[in-house]
Amino acid sequence: MKALRKMVWSPCLVLFFSTGSYSQTVDFSFKNEQLPIEQRAEMLVSQMTLEEQIGQLVNAAEALPRFDIPAYDWWNEALHGVARNGKATIFPQAIGLAATFDPQLAQRVGDAIATEARAKFALSQQLGNYSKYAGLTFWTPNINIFRDPRWGRGQETYGEDPFLTSQMGIAFVKGLQGDNPQYLKTAACAKHFAVHSGPESLRHHFNAEPSPQDLYETYLPAFEALVTQAHVEGVMAAYNAVYGEPSGSSTFLLQDLLRKRWQFKGYIVSDCGAVNGIWENHKKAASPEEAAALALKAGMNLNCGTTFESLTKAVAEGLVSEQLIHDRTRELLMTRFRLGLMDAHPDKNPYVHADPEEIHSQAHKDLAREVAQKSIVLLKNENHTLPLSKTIKIPYLTGPFANSADMLMGNYYGVSSDLVTLLEGITDKMAPGTSLNYRSGALPFQKNLNPLNWAPFEAGESDVTICVVGITADMEGEEVDAIAAEHNGDREDLKLPQNQIDYIHQIAEKIKGPLVLVIASGSPVSLEGIYEYCDAILQIWYPGEQGGNAVADVLFGDVSPSGHLPITFPKNVEQLPPFETYSMQGRTYKYMKEEPLFPFGFGLTYSKTELSNLRVSSQVFRPNQSLEVKVTVQNTGDCRMEDVIQLYLLPEENTENLPQASLKAFQRVALEKGERKELTFSINSENLKVVNVKGERVWRKGNYRVVAGNASPGAVSVKLGAATPVETRISLK
Repeated sequence: MKALRKMVWSPCLVLFFSTGSYSQTVDFSFKNEQLPIEQRAEMLVSQMTLEEQIGQLVNAAEALPRFDIPAYDWWNEALHGVARNGKATIFPQAIGLAATFDPQLAQRVGDAIATEARAKFALSQQLGNYSKYAGLTFWTPNINIFRDPRWGRGQETYGEDPFLTSQMGIAFVKGLQGDNPQYLKTAACAKHFAVHSGPESLRHHFNAEPSPQDLYETYLPAFEALVTQAHVEGVMAAYNAVYGEPSGSSTFLLQDLLRKRWQFKGYIVSDCGAVNGIWENHKKAASPEEAAALALKAGMNLNCGTTFESLTKAVAEGLVSEQLIHDRTRELLMTRFRLGLMDAHPDKNPYVHADPEEIHSQAHKDLAREVAQKSIVLLKNENHTLPLSKTIKIPYLTGPFANSADMLMGNYYGVSSDLVTLLEGITDKMAPGTSLNYRSGALPFQKNLNPLNWAPFEAGESDVTICVVGITADMEGEEVDAIAAEHNGDREDLKLPQNQIDYIHQIAEKIKGPLVLVIASGSPVSLEGIYEYCDAILQIWYPGEQGGNAVADVLFGDVSPSGHLPITFPKNVEQLPPFETYSMQGRTYKYMKEEPLFPFGFGLTYSKTELSNLRVSSQVFRPNQSLEVKVTVQNTGDCRMEDVIQLYLLPEENTENLPQASLKAFQRVALEKGERKELTFSINSENLKVVNVKGERVWRKGNYRVVAGNASPGAVSVKLGAATPVETRISLK
């Protein structure tokens, strides 16, 4: 076989194989990189037997020795770094990346991940490692809308807003897939299509019945954007049903929307085990083979699982045609051609030359630190408690996650030899002559067994107390992973574990200096009964392997915090509609009527932002006219800063259930002390349209407020310290 492998690289070589009673000539012209990939894929599939084709339609695709094609597993993860596949840079969790409001940064992260993936793939191939998680087809990003903060997998998303999710998702996909006109660097996959965001305990069974308005206003825009603008290579169908049909067998989702309306050209994959769920959970089929046939007919190419192995029987029973299997196999394999995995001369692919030294390189660690810095959200800073002096005499670091590496990682992570905890980062930051003390003080999720706890008393002898609390992916996440969660990965409420709340109160009773609360979580945390005891509060998400350094950079003023909330923080769970309800009424900044704890888009800096001179290109607009908005932003505080200026559109008359406010544009801006800049926002006429109750995107005549600020509009934003917004009015005619 070694001799054969040396021969078959000739793109036009025809070889004769004989194995037992089976013999066939093989035309290797499908390896010719000069031919269109559609033609190459057809050449290959036309030579495959039905059994060989079916063997390619499951994630653990079989090797095809007579075509010199090794085994390949399509199941790979790269949510915030190459995951589940050994050493890799661990970037901040996706929700933290979203908090940067920085698409360019997201693209850089995607590119770095793809670089490591290419290098790791080459090494795996050399080892003959064709296992799961060692490939180039990544089932990321998760662009479901974080509609309810109790959802454990919300940490994987880019938050609650469809526009922000779209912009971050587009950028991340472009980073992963590269910009070569012929080859993909890696293949991204938008998931989970569609209307999927918990509860985890119901994900295999529930049927989502969103209103047409909610479907097209909230649940679909990010998927459409990634397909039509980022040209994402894959789309994963969700477990749940939509309008009574399982997502994986829905012709409405997979054909009418994805293939026809959006002209999707990539491959469609099931969530893992979801094809089996068509018959076993949703009861839409009478057998595995019928479920496989339904999914294939609807447009699915790839089964994560083994139910598609039933297609042989499905053909025999007349449930599906051999031609359709041929077509789905051809569509699927074109992704492997785009990755350059079927080439006669693989060295011509520019992405195969990735240097193994780039795996977990210093440049990538520096990037992880930068993302973490920009993701940290300053929620409170009474009396300019922060930044702290590096020479403060007696600082005290405490809390259950002050020295936790698990807290850094979130879910869907890789492994790293350089996990920097907050204790390590803060220790490295402080002057050697200071008397930094550390005690954990409290267990993460349960009360201390020993009542003799000296840790709170240390706060009474310290000049500042930094208390690190929160949760980890053990408490929130996917149903199969969150081992400390009582609700299959979801949260019952938004509070911290009671023992952590009690510990904060114990510190507050003894404290001498200010209390700085640092919160790690992938979702909103309620601070009722805590907020008033804290002088400063930082939300750090799951900040990745360099989290300890990044938090120290912010705490001690080397970097001014600049993250903004990609999701509303309610005061408590009582402000939320029922978790199971997929109506958007009462949810997110767009529809929530009650005053939240912290609004969407909120985030403070160590300086002060002032906005002025808002003006628009015209006060009156007609269809096909775009809106240009200019606003002046100035740093009137005492230090360099970065901030995120956000532009919202608000209807003055709202009789059609429209969002009360919609994010239309945003820009991250860096300003030196005293510096002033003019920002320009452009909104095309399509984005000035609204989705009506019928689900139609229409030009709705009327008057609208155009509001620029550094948080979503509302009195609570200003009350908490956000810049005073500026606004004007426009009319659509």
